[in-house]
Order: sequence, then C-alpha cells, then structure tokens
Amino acid sequence: MPVIVRLDVMLALRKTRAKDLAAEIGITEANLSLLRTGKVKGVRFDTLARICAALDCKPGDILDFVEGAEAPAVEEGGLD
Repeated sequence: MPVIVRLDVMLALRKTRAKDLAAEIGITEANLSLLRTGKVKGVRFDTLARICAALDCKPGDILDFVEGAEAPAVEEGGLD
C-alpha cells in the first residue's frame, strides 16, 4: 500500500513531542509509534481526526499517497 505517514514531519513543524501528542489524543505511545512508522494496517477516522485537531492540520498533511511506494511490514492488529 503506497500510503506514506508523515506524522514525524508535522510533529517537528509543530514542535510537539510524540509523548505529548499521544497523551492529548488518548492513545498509547506505543500505538502512536506504530502509526508514525507506518506499521499499522489502518487507522480509525476518529483517531485521525483527533491527531489533526491536536496538530491543527488536515489528513493530507500527515498522509500521502505515492504510486509504487513499498509499504513497510505490517504487524497483526490495528490502531485505536
């Protein structure tokens, strides 16, 4: 799946630590780390909306579609 997660870029632009974002949106640091590295099969729209609200951005600011990109290995399970 050629969806690239650019959450680290947005965190850096907003000068926000992943730990603080995880606490603000109500997910574990481990789940946020999996999302940041693209090691999830999907993300709930509610979680995506909370991330966008916390970082004052739109989904397109943290997710990108790149034709032909290789997807990272995905572990079983999902993200809240």
